[in-house]
Amino acid sequence: MSWSPCPDPKLGSRADVDAVDILIVPRAVDLGEMTVRRALPSTKRQMVGPFIFFDQMGPAEFLTDQGIDVRPHPHINLATLTYLFEGEILHRDSLGTEQAIQPGAVNWMRAGRGIVHSERTSATLRRDGQRLFGIQTWMALPEDQEEDDPAFLHHGAEALPNVDVDGVTARLIAGRAFGETSPLVTASETLYADVGLAAGRTMPIDPDYEERALYTISGEIEIGGDRFGPAQLLVLRPGDPITVRATNDARFMLFGGAPMGGPRYIWWNFVSSRRERIEAAKEEWARGRFDTVPGDEADFIPLPQSIGKPKRATGGVFYP
Repeated sequence: MSWSPCPDPKLGSRADVDAVDILIVPRAVDLGEMTVRRALPSTKRQMVGPFIFFDQMGPAEFLTDQGIDVRPHPHINLATLTYLFEGEILHRDSLGTEQAIQPGAVNWMRAGRGIVHSERTSATLRRDGQRLFGIQTWMALPEDQEEDDPAFLHHGAEALPNVDVDGVTARLIAGRAFGETSPLVTASETLYADVGLAAGRTMPIDPDYEERALYTISGEIEIGGDRFGPAQLLVLRPGDPITVRATNDARFMLFGGAPMGGPRYIWWNFVSSRRERIEAAKEEWARGRFDTVPGDEADFIPLPQSIGKPKRATGGVFYP
């Protein structure tokens, strides 16, 4: 993928007309402490590459003595990645990890066969207040890695490749793009970048990855003559190079990768290629068989009783 300016596709070309395959407007959920917009999974599309869950958190303003308190809860057979634009979250997990998640850093948690974690506002920030804004994603793991040992990896913002060329700025979170490679080693072919475009500038997106999408954060972009404002997920047509133009200063997440080798099932915080594995995880959590989180042992989120059956999730490939 390159970053040099290039002309828009010619009017009438297939890339121009069909560049955006699916448009998803995420549903907003008021959690009391902040609003969350969930773009994936959607009825229109459940996965893009390995990405099976895509949430925008905030922006939210926390005053004195306020903050988030996501109590310890379990995950299996997936990896999570929390990426912040503003604010800070204190991550703790059952491996003994305690890590302050800060803007621009990579925080990759591979659940594998099972992990428990909590996300809270630290005592210092709770005292002083803060603004919180970011993206939380889950990525499905390849079937042969679903039961690997859990792990947590952190790369500070300074460790990630940054591009700043002719009105295009980008931080590469995962994968290869812009002539750079992220230090994050993911379980499968993955692309993830935080991209900024100055007003009037353009950026080509090459078809290097089979499945690609944009999630708009701020400003307005134009693709193939159509304009898109903040908080929209654009699943791009596979196989075609496209051009994104900023009508004013804009920011978006570029993400995708290789499709999973089959469907996944999702229920609460569990993702797996096997429905029976989710049923086993439900029983394990209900019976207290997961490890606890050091420093956060006294609290947990009980197993929900009214979610229903696991839902089948697929990406852009048809799975019989």
